[in-house]
Amino acid sequence: MSAQPEEIERRWSAASPIRSGFVPAASEPAAVPLMNIANILTMLRIALVPLFVVALFVGGGHETGWRIVAAALFGLAAITDRFDGQLARKYGLVTDFGKLADPIADKALIGSAVIGLSVLGDLAWWITLVICGREIGITLLRLAVVRRGVIPAGRGGKLKTLMQSLAIAVLLLPLSGWFAGAGMVLMYAAVALTVITGLDYVGQAARVWFAGGPSRARGA
Repeated sequence: MSAQPEEIERRWSAASPIRSGFVPAASEPAAVPLMNIANILTMLRIALVPLFVVALFVGGGHETGWRIVAAALFGLAAITDRFDGQLARKYGLVTDFGKLADPIADKALIGSAVIGLSVLGDLAWWITLVICGREIGITLLRLAVVRRGVIPAGRGGKLKTLMQSLAIAVLLLPLSGWFAGAGMVLMYAAVALTVITGLDYVGQAARVWFAGGPSRARGA
């Protein structure tokens, strides 16, 4: 008994899924290399931290020339924080390592600066405790939720870091009078942002933990 046309059609379709034309295989997005320019800048910022600390404490910590060197090293490290994030987003170089290492690098730089200034008597210890306590707590939260989702640094966290960096840069320079007072005004504003963004991050981390996925809002 001859096969019916419908049966022949079914057999032909099963034997050759692509009967006309060429259908290319679906391409997968290329993996982002770990050693990219954004991550290199982040690691450079981490490497500059010990050099900054040494320069800050040379000669008892109050020699004009070395304070300028310390301020320059701090400024260079802070500038890399701006460029690594921009490059990562612009060229698609965002990695989980970068999401974690970038805020850790910020915390290492800011923490060493405020602790150093407090040791030298140029910054009240309560300010240092608020800043460092917040950063340590947020880092622990970040690590606690990393398996459920990575929360990258967002605008609030970046603004906080920028304000802290400006205040510290002014306080590092051998200035006096009105300029030193301006540095403290910036520092008080930075402390306020530190507390506000810290509370916001706690809320985001809680949403990530209970939802089992990354939060849509971002902060650091």
